[in-house]
Amino acid sequence: MSRGRLTQRDRQRIAAGLAEGRSYAEIARRLDRPTSTISREVGRNGGPGGYRPEQAHRATERRARRGTPALRFAAGPPDGERYELGDEVIEMAVRMGLPKMMARVLIGLWLSEEGRLTAAELTRRLQVSPASVSMAVGYLVEQGLIGRERDPRRRRDIYTVDDNSWYQSLVTSSRHTLEAAALAKAAGESFGLDTPVGRRLAKGGAYLERVGLDTLESAQRWRDLLT
Repeated sequence: MSRGRLTQRDRQRIAAGLAEGRSYAEIARRLDRPTSTISREVGRNGGPGGYRPEQAHRATERRARRGTPALRFAAGPPDGERYELGDEVIEMAVRMGLPKMMARVLIGLWLSEEGRLTAAELTRRLQVSPASVSMAVGYLVEQGLIGRERDPRRRRDIYTVDDNSWYQSLVTSSRHTLEAAALAKAAGESFGLDTPVGRRLAKGGAYLERVGLDTLESAQRWRDLLT
């Protein structure tokens, strides 16, 4: 498959394929590209419903002029075919709702050899400002997606990911869901359950509560898979 950069003509063909309702895989075959190239291109430029080829092309040129470094890690068996990870999983994390810088830091940690990096190491690897890393790790620690340890000898923090991070992130997300559920139910009662707004909020709160509790229960039930 061709591995060169997408041209403006390529992007016009992507837009045409999306308008025709074609899948990423089918568009990729027509352009002789990996499916991941198409999904990444569309995901970072408005999604299937908002993709505009001219705007996407200009945005790519701007990113190239800024020289934003790609985050790439080789993966695979030493004696087998190796492939690069980084940009694809970052874009996937962004599509799932994680802000771009937070996604870069999180994926950088996950794909590091030991799953342990200092802020200075993240700054150097990602080629971003210390302030950007500081903001990102603060958010990720708060969300339970990464851990933080203190190195007393060098007076610095070490940011970590391990198998338990999956569990902690689910628990944190579930607790936020339950907080939203409680707020919606309280608001529903405030409006009155005999009003359309009150019923709508109460139903939404009950739904979120059930989902949050089920997720907590499931996370605990399957935690042994991480040990």
